[in-house]
Amino acid sequence: MKARAGVLGGIAVAIGILPAWAEKPLKDYSFIKGVNYHMVEDSAILERDLGYAKRIGLNSTRIWLRYRDYERDPQGYITRLRNYIRRSHQLGFSTMPILFNGNGLDPDTLKPEFRRRGDAYVKAIVETIRGEPGLLMWDIMNEPLTNNYYGKASAEEKPQREMEITGFIRHYLSYVKELDSVNAATVGYNRSNQMEPTADLVDVLSFHEYTPLRSTIEQSYLIAEEISRKFGNKPVLNTETGCIARANPYDVVLQISQEHKTGWYLFNLMIEGYWAQIHGIFYPDGTVRDPAIVAAIMGFYRNRDLKTIIKPAPDREKHCQEAIRLIDSALRGNQSVFSYTNTPTDKILDAAEQGANLLESADMVPMDVPPSARIQYWRRQPENQRDRDAIRAFAYQLGLKLKEACMLY
Repeated sequence: MKARAGVLGGIAVAIGILPAWAEKPLKDYSFIKGVNYHMVEDSAILERDLGYAKRIGLNSTRIWLRYRDYERDPQGYITRLRNYIRRSHQLGFSTMPILFNGNGLDPDTLKPEFRRRGDAYVKAIVETIRGEPGLLMWDIMNEPLTNNYYGKASAEEKPQREMEITGFIRHYLSYVKELDSVNAATVGYNRSNQMEPTADLVDVLSFHEYTPLRSTIEQSYLIAEEISRKFGNKPVLNTETGCIARANPYDVVLQISQEHKTGWYLFNLMIEGYWAQIHGIFYPDGTVRDPAIVAAIMGFYRNRDLKTIIKPAPDREKHCQEAIRLIDSALRGNQSVFSYTNTPTDKILDAAEQGANLLESADMVPMDVPPSARIQYWRRQPENQRDRDAIRAFAYQLGLKLKEACMLY
């Protein structure tokens, strides 16, 4: 029976679903492939979004809770959270709820008079949710030092303010562990070098990695591993990472995470809302911003070794030359001294599409707005409503780009 339980437990851990009888906290969370998300109430949207996530092997979500939302409707809020965790678990996802958010830290919450409110909120949430099989662990606070109260403090004020924030976190770490002796607790620090003040109380060390260089990303992990050793080899998680606006590419940070055998949570699942321009994997319709992100999640990374990279040759079989010829022919139209017939825009778009496909497949054109996306945009319009001049200019520039990329002069 023990052998069977061990096998089943290993399978459950591998897919990110922990049975109620699993020993917690775990000693290793490297199996976590998670995303930051939010407590979706609409079951259809939740199933859609997590359906996308499941297809690429993700297995956990990290979500923000808000004590003010709880206070407005305590029972309704807890019901929504429980429903989220249960449905997510059914879909194959564990959940890490975040009790407090340091980003929007209200300094009044650090005062003794807040404790009654804070304790009531935490007690209600933890006592109701602690037995849910889909609960992975508690995150006491997201990024405790990333806020104006600490960040804009003078050099003289910062030590005292950090002590206040750390005191708040240590209180709620102890309180949560008193209420729930089974599930793990962590604190999602902005940087790994901030973790030590609560490292003795957490079950899992967690940090966020948004630095811009391979060397700095590597250093973040080395610091985390050193703190882990110092506090009894506690497991480590990177609970926020990946940002195209911080020179922190998803595929780079995930490759380094894998090398350090560390679980992770990308920020974030969907390309929507406030962070849409710089974060996210999926659009609501299931398309993706960058297939390289999906590949990295599945363990495949772009080759960046100059010794082994084989440069694409899109004109090897003369298709670049053919595309240029088609574009040239389409733009010239049927011309003579006494007559001129416009080429149908569909023919221009056909020629442009052949060129776009060559450039895109050979990584020889920017893909923030792929040329093929512009072509699809015009294709969806009736012929008589298309901007002929814009289409001609687009095809002409595409032809020039093909000549440049394939060195055809």
